[in-house]
Formats: sequence, C-alpha cells, structure tokens
Amino acid sequence: MDTFADLRRKARARLLTMHFESGVGHIGGNLSSIDMLLYLYHHVISRDDVFILSKGHSAGALYTALWSIGRLTDDDLRQFHRNGTRLSGHPPVKKIQEILFATGSLGHGLSLSAGVALGKRFRSEPGRVFCLLSDGEWNEGSTWEALIFSKHHRLESLCLIVDANGLQGFGTTQEVADLGSLAGKLQAFGLQTEEIDGHDIKAISAAFARDTPGPRAIVAHTKKGSGVSFMENKLEWHYLSMTPEQYRQALDEVNRA
Repeated sequence: MDTFADLRRKARARLLTMHFESGVGHIGGNLSSIDMLLYLYHHVISRDDVFILSKGHSAGALYTALWSIGRLTDDDLRQFHRNGTRLSGHPPVKKIQEILFATGSLGHGLSLSAGVALGKRFRSEPGRVFCLLSDGEWNEGSTWEALIFSKHHRLESLCLIVDANGLQGFGTTQEVADLGSLAGKLQAFGLQTEEIDGHDIKAISAAFARDTPGPRAIVAHTKKGSGVSFMENKLEWHYLSMTPEQYRQALDEVNRA
C-alpha cells in the first residue's frame, strides 16, 4: 500500500504534467492545496459528505485528487482546459458528480457551503460539508456574510479550510489587505478554530480526526508552489505556465521528495 508520501509524489507529478501539457498557469495555488485535498479524499470524505472548492483556480488540484481515487482517468486529465472539455480551468457544474457548483468568482464558496449545510439540516440528511477557501477570499464581503450566517444558524456539519499561502493575485495578503490574524478573527466570530501546517500529514490528520461540531475552521499555513524550489512563495507562479526546462526540473524535484 502506498504511503501518503508516495501518494503526494504521484499526485504532484501528475498535476505538473497536466498543467504543462495544457500550458495553463495557477500552478502555485494548486501545489499549496493538493496535500489537504489528497488527505480529504483518501481519509475523510464519505459518501454522504459534500466538498466545495471555493478557490476555483485550484481546480487542477481537485481534478488530481479525484484522479487519485479513481474518479477521473488519465484520458480525462489530458483534456484539462481543452475546447469542449468537462475539466475546465475552474470547476464545472453538472459535469462531474462530485462537483456541485461552478466556482472561481472568489468569495462565493462559503455561501454555497452554508446553504448546502442548512439544506442538509432541513432534509435531515447525514453528512458533513467541507469548503476549501484561499486566504485572499477573506477580502470579499460575501465571505464574512456567509460566516455570520453559518454561526447564527449553528451549522454543525460545516467545516471550512483556509489554504493560507500568504499570496494572492497582486501581492502578499498583508500588502493587499492586511487582516492580521485570520484565525483570531474566526475565533472571535465563535468558530472552533485551529491553525496547522498544511503540508504536515500528521498535523492534517490530527485536525480532521477531531470531531468538533461546526461551524469550525482549519487555517492551514502553506507554501505557494510547495515542493518546487523555484516556485515556492513566488507571486509569479500565481500566473505563469512552465517552460519545458522548468517542467523537467519541477518533475525531478517532486519525484525525489
């Protein structure tokens, strides 16, 4: 049986290949979130649970996680970002069973997740709702409105996860709109909140093992471009696609990790 380290190597390599073959950027934020997505899909999410990717530009990491559990094939991933594909640059709607909403207009995912959680309560349906957000999305007013709504309605099935890599489209999160301690603010809203290293499998495992009633928050501190030396913590890898030379180096580094 593969260890998580083996799974991470394979998934990161497949993610890089998919992005290189399609000539698509947004690699940095995909690499910052892939570890949490892999753990969720392999060890946490059950048939009754719902996952919503709010940071839609990390669709590649979501597709790779679904590939790693056999829900998507290599042929599917080869169609990433192609004309007519169901694997669009942001998550599509009604094309993949596990993807309920098209996302990527940042700040909407938590509102959608709150609605799903409340709907589960009304219908007495089992299962939890997991929402992965970026730290940059907390510049959006709709995210805070959804937070107020979630706490007010005591949405116990809701778990929000923040991929806190510290970078967004135009700079660091501190430079663009400094929020101070995001975890502290989530706690102030009344959420059970913890901060973890989003690349440490033991920390990820321990956070999800705690069956804390929601709404709860996990602020995962990550590195944009994690696992590739020339991408780590570099703003430009929010946008850039790889040259052949960069792809070979990146693939070599993740395979040797």
